[in-house]
Amino acid sequence: MSMDYLESGRTRQKQRTRDQLIAAARELITAGDTPRVEEVAEAAGISRPTAYRYFASQAELLAAAYPETGAASVLPDPPPEALDERVAAVAGFVIGRVQENEPQQRAMLRLSLGEVPHELPLRQGRAIPWFVEALAPIADSIGDESVHRLALALRAACGIETRVWLSDVAGLAPAEVSALQQWMVDALVKRALETPPQ
Repeated sequence: MSMDYLESGRTRQKQRTRDQLIAAARELITAGDTPRVEEVAEAAGISRPTAYRYFASQAELLAAAYPETGAASVLPDPPPEALDERVAAVAGFVIGRVQENEPQQRAMLRLSLGEVPHELPLRQGRAIPWFVEALAPIADSIGDESVHRLALALRAACGIETRVWLSDVAGLAPAEVSALQQWMVDALVKRALETPPQ
């Protein structure tokens, strides 16, 4: 038996173990928990020492379980020309993704509010470049700084933080939350177009 074959088998086994831990973490998160590494290890049927070899901390494990997209752009191809359609496409994607993965998003929000490393996905503003791209048609007229400020406001309107407040505090149903988030996005874009940059 060749060493390459053995190495290939070990690599596949390591990937399976990692995938089992992530799947168990996602199940616990979906059930409303913010699990620690040992709880995930137990749920996956994997020893604690082994689990800690893959994920040294709760933050690292939950970041791996966080729903990711490697997309550099979420605009359709070809992208719309109208600014409101471009922003609506990005906002619709972000709002839908947050709603679809709400348990994981909430777990990451809970974790990000604590004393944890800054590398958490929720703290990295991954939707900001998507909104900046959507706002490209007005960059020359309002300037890069105003585009960035508007992108931050749009992300805030679409994110899990707003969704949690609208559902848990305001008591809106999921569809109402998404509709109101989209309305806020539209209002922000309209206001930005009406008001010259300061």
